[in-house]
Amino acid sequence: MTEPLRPADDGDLHRMLRWRNHPQVRMVSLTRHEISLVEHTAWWARVRADPDRRVLVHLHEGVPSGVVTFSGVTSPERALTWGFYLDIAGLDARAELLPAWLSLERAGIAYAFDVLGARTLGGETLATNRPVLALHRRFGFRVVRQYEQDVDGRPHQVVWTEMSRGT
Repeated sequence: MTEPLRPADDGDLHRMLRWRNHPQVRMVSLTRHEISLVEHTAWWARVRADPDRRVLVHLHEGVPSGVVTFSGVTSPERALTWGFYLDIAGLDARAELLPAWLSLERAGIAYAFDVLGARTLGGETLATNRPVLALHRRFGFRVVRQYEQDVDGRPHQVVWTEMSRGT
């Protein structure tokens, strides 16, 4: 069986941009504008050269289907921050969106703790993104704090969820 996560590479650049720019992904992101190829390429150059970050492609049933990002990889506290998004259009067309979502969450958590040696794994979710908050709760994340953050010039409530090794 294929590993569910693999390091992203230059060949993934356009697919990651297409997935990230899907309207449903942008709607629940902290950066909502459509990302240009120039902006995306600059981001990719920064993250692939940064030892503190990892960008992985999620493979659902062996097919590239999402992206998982980690930062804090080199922190002495091993406090990792993560984020993810899926290939909404492709997975929806194959009627595999929910199974891929569950698989990505499971694989991302395992990678953070088992491969990267995280002590904690946390991330930001818009308070209005109830499905992701419910998914995190299902997998054992707890709400640590809530705060307001500017998203496209407007204040939005953000929820920080986190889990610790062994919880």
